[in-house]
Amino acid sequence: MKSLTEHLWFQIPSRRGFVNITPKIEELVQKSKVQEGLCLVNAMHITASVFINDDEPGLHADFEKWLQELAPEKPYNTYRHNDTGEDNADAHLKRTIMGREVTVAITNGKLDVGPWEQIFYGEFDGKRKKRVLVKIIGE
Repeated sequence: MKSLTEHLWFQIPSRRGFVNITPKIEELVQKSKVQEGLCLVNAMHITASVFINDDEPGLHADFEKWLQELAPEKPYNTYRHNDTGEDNADAHLKRTIMGREVTVAITNGKLDVGPWEQIFYGEFDGKRKKRVLVKIIGE
């Protein structure tokens, strides 16, 4: 069995943002030389996410609006977590909604995704460096 472990680093300049990481993941699948297997992509921070969806700006704006309605950033005193001196309770909730990781099949040496599916890094408490784990295993 072959395996590859890589870490991607992100530092989003704003509090929230979405980055299409599909091309980088495809590059790592090629580097791994795995023809049949699995690719795990995992946000290694509790206020960031990895998810699969369409790469369409209107949808990304809808995510932002929806997430802000579900877990508004302010007022900070709305959240008990922020009593600790933090101001990112909303980011923890957003991460829970959007998910921690994705696992994608590798078939014939390529990510086996639907026609519009792309892999995204979602940031909900940006302005600092965060890590994403990519683990590829298979034959």
